[in-house]
Amino acid sequence: MALISYLTRIEFGEGEIARLAEFVSALGGTKPLLCTDPGLVGTGIVTRVAGSLSDVAIYDATPANPTEAAVMDALAIYRREGCDCVIGLGGGSSLDLAKAVRLLTGHEAPLGQYAAINGGVARIHGRIAPMIAVPTTSGTGSEVGRAAVIITEDGRKVGILSPHNLPSIALCDPELTYGLPPGLTAATGMDAISHCLETFMAPAFNPPAEAIALHGLDRGIGAIERAMQDGGDAEARRDMMISALEGAMAFQKGLGAVHALTHPLGAIRELALHHGTLNAVLMPEVLRFNRPAIGAKWDLLHERLGGPPDQRIAELNARLGMPSGLSAMGVTGAMMERVADAALLDHCHATNPRQATREEYLAILQAAA
Repeated sequence: MALISYLTRIEFGEGEIARLAEFVSALGGTKPLLCTDPGLVGTGIVTRVAGSLSDVAIYDATPANPTEAAVMDALAIYRREGCDCVIGLGGGSSLDLAKAVRLLTGHEAPLGQYAAINGGVARIHGRIAPMIAVPTTSGTGSEVGRAAVIITEDGRKVGILSPHNLPSIALCDPELTYGLPPGLTAATGMDAISHCLETFMAPAFNPPAEAIALHGLDRGIGAIERAMQDGGDAEARRDMMISALEGAMAFQKGLGAVHALTHPLGAIRELALHHGTLNAVLMPEVLRFNRPAIGAKWDLLHERLGGPPDQRIAELNARLGMPSGLSAMGVTGAMMERVADAALLDHCHATNPRQATREEYLAILQAAA
């Protein structure tokens, strides 16, 4: 027996951001906390979005990999300003931080007790503030994801998973991604593509998720280079946002070894590595590792990508200017040893189609170096 559920309210289209105040009101909100990051403030988007709301508080210090300390700082503003709903505006970091703030509007800290690996799913209930997720990149799909990935006070990067974490409304306006720099377009786009690949390979029975993942893969592969080359290509930007959205909609099937490794890699504070870039670099090696376990899915991906999936992704990485390997990103052998240990404890480890040992995770990391 399989439980198949999709998902939350999605408002998609160019110019939809103009309706943000309408959506806040529809959720019964009067004063939202807007969670975003310093880079987005510099683009002017935060001023534009905040200006469309009659009353709003702002937290604009989301770090590249959101931490529990940052969540608590944002929560303090929420409480001090008398907010009654949450808006996440930005990439996956800002959206995940907003989800964690929202969780703590109805739950006691610390966040670690709600991590999936700590049995936290059953501790999460729906008596929390409403939330609107507004992505400004096309990558994580956090706007329709049930997870918030946070570095907790003990230094671990963990997934806090629950259907209650799904934003009340995902407001997806491709216009917010126009002009995104080429490097960020590539990194976030490969994040979306890796989600489509991993969810398709995951072994759970969920045919709708597989169909959605393949559609998202087609859109992403077909658009990422055009979006990178021309920040104003409206069709490419729309397709990349669809790819990100669909990759995350298919999360219901689970992810896999790529994410089991990139979560602890992203928790290495002295490196502050970009999640999508890590996914891109590791994806070819994980595809090779998974090949014996995925059977006909390998052949389908071969047909879809026009060649061996691992080679095609490696070639795409090179064309997009992704790093040549983990070593080029500053990852050392000692770090790989620690990451291999941590990957076994990640919630994505269990949903990879081929269960990896510590030694196999280490071999993947070394091959991707």
